[in-house]
Amino acid sequence: MGTDAPKQYLRLGSKTLLEHSVGALMSDARVGAVLIVVAPGDPRASALSLPGGVWLAPVGGASRAESVRNGLRVLAGQAHDDDRVLVHDAARPCLAAQDLSALIDAVGTEASGGLLATPVADTLKRVQGSEVAETLERSGLWRAQTPQLFPLGILRRALESGVDLQAVTDESNAVERIGIKPQVVSARGPNLKVTTPADWPLVEAVLKAQGRW
Repeated sequence: MGTDAPKQYLRLGSKTLLEHSVGALMSDARVGAVLIVVAPGDPRASALSLPGGVWLAPVGGASRAESVRNGLRVLAGQAHDDDRVLVHDAARPCLAAQDLSALIDAVGTEASGGLLATPVADTLKRVQGSEVAETLERSGLWRAQTPQLFPLGILRRALESGVDLQAVTDESNAVERIGIKPQVVSARGPNLKVTTPADWPLVEAVLKAQGRW
């Protein structure tokens, strides 16, 4: 993002990006609590305005997968293997309440778990250097999003199985590696992920349209 502060602490209106994302995740009453995994010694996390049922775990790792694994280790002392966990990106503040509810409705009782995703609409090119090497068949390709929902025990087993955590791109990827096929739930809302400064005005517009600014 080219800023001094990590992007999750940048402000969107009256709240930080992270606070918006937490609020979106708590829009469904079935989400009983939220654990935010932050880096050890993070000086900004304690200044957040967080609702009840949300707490911080300073156990962040060197990768997404390592951070999730470490967070699951914290949860394991307070939850059961059959309890469901949702993993959500701090950089996705526009999660629509209806998409979250649809995910929980569809896969909340499925042992295989599942994730929000959208079908790929663009033509895909494999590029070498600056040249097109080939055009890929997009039929059946989907863009993975978050939240991703799994039984705690299965997700923890997938991330504790000795897999190279640097190579795990998302929770579904980890679960697939132990032979489980997660379900895909089609997302309807603009579940944008803030990655570059160009995303900022788009996210602002969506949050305003959702009445969450």
